[in-house]
Amino acid sequence: MKIISYDPLWKKLVDAKINRTELAEKAGFSMGTITKMGKNDPVGLDVILKICNYLDCGIEDVVSI
Repeated sequence: MKIISYDPLWKKLVDAKINRTELAEKAGFSMGTITKMGKNDPVGLDVILKICNYLDCGIEDVVSI
């Protein structure tokens, strides 16, 4: 069974010197979503799109399977 990993996102945030709270606030989603992502739980594509728009990146820079 394949799992979702947000490791690419966490690495990108470190490189950009952005913390998780700032990402949630600036991209427009809740800290509860960040908590889900921290557990590698799935989130909606609308959240992924918000992250990609805020960080100006592609989906492969946010999530891997």
